[in-house]
Amino acid sequence: MTSSETDIVRVLEADGRFAPSAAAEQYLPLIDAISDAELEQFYRDMVVIRAIDNQATNLQRQGQLALWPPSRGQEAAQVGSARAARAQDTLFPSYREHAVTRIRGVDTLSIIKLMRGVSHGGWDPTESVNGNTRLYTLVLGSQTLHATGYAMGLTFDGKTGTGDAERDEAVIVYYGDGASSQGDVHEAMVFAASYQAPTVFFLQNNQWAISVPVATQTRVPFVKRSAGYGIESIHVDGNDVLASYAVSRVALDEARSGKGPRAIEAETYRLGAHTTSDDPTKYRTSEEEQSWEKRDPITRMRAFLAGKGASASFFEDVDAEASDAAEDLRVRTLALESPTANLIFDHVYSEPHPLMDEQRAWREQYEASFEQPTQNGGAHA
Repeated sequence: MTSSETDIVRVLEADGRFAPSAAAEQYLPLIDAISDAELEQFYRDMVVIRAIDNQATNLQRQGQLALWPPSRGQEAAQVGSARAARAQDTLFPSYREHAVTRIRGVDTLSIIKLMRGVSHGGWDPTESVNGNTRLYTLVLGSQTLHATGYAMGLTFDGKTGTGDAERDEAVIVYYGDGASSQGDVHEAMVFAASYQAPTVFFLQNNQWAISVPVATQTRVPFVKRSAGYGIESIHVDGNDVLASYAVSRVALDEARSGKGPRAIEAETYRLGAHTTSDDPTKYRTSEEEQSWEKRDPITRMRAFLAGKGASASFFEDVDAEASDAAEDLRVRTLALESPTANLIFDHVYSEPHPLMDEQRAWREQYEASFEQPTQNGGAHA
């Protein structure tokens, strides 16, 4: 279910024409200020992450990963919002935000390790190289509580709403239409609104909660759910990277300046499967998929850039970079080694803990017992 086309923020039509909707008018000064280099970066981000995403899907099909959640079709929503965040902002992804994490500096191999089962979390969110990006969350909706709690802490610590745009912080949290039915999301909105926490709720409405369509998920547009909590909410075309960037930039700036939480419904489409364990042909039609293929965010941006005079060599360079990035990911994935068993005891506590030392010693002793000879001179199997 969608809200009226008159209130959706859209800048680019599906064919790449610059045709702002009425709701986009207020964002045009910001969009006009985007440089050609930034526009090209948006496109580059989307193309490269799609190639990486396709490679990861193939790796799972070949038995190299236990699972992979494809992000094909949702690149514009992710790239626009991630590029809108400032360096000091903290991002809380769900489990499909491959473009977001890459833009913030997270090595995609860290996600591969998580999906391969050789890492507990994937990366250290406290390391500056990872761009204040928190870990993937497979428990639907829980990250909205984490994000709101963190944002409330920013307020209590005086790190937001001070008027210093270069230092004030905000939080953006990603979740999907299916997760929006989780109680955690609504509790997070209650607290964010009550405490005016600098949280931007970024809902990627990709039309399907695994096999459950939006029409079953809600009787009103998602954008009205957050508005019901007193949170200013914006409905944006999630396949338009320019619109996604503009609404996210404004929402984050407002949250950061002390105006309270904001919510964005980015209407997009999951062109692939929910995960590699899913078969979308069981619950949706090829006609539906084809209709959304025509609104592909990468095709749209490519047409727009070509219309602005982008050279053929630029597109060739982007394609080459995407191919190299995908191949690099494949090579490094195949080179991964299994971790030692003792890894399970690391990071259970933030500081060394005697209980972990005790359990580690027990495990080592237990494993060693299988190598001891039996009374008959043999060894335990």
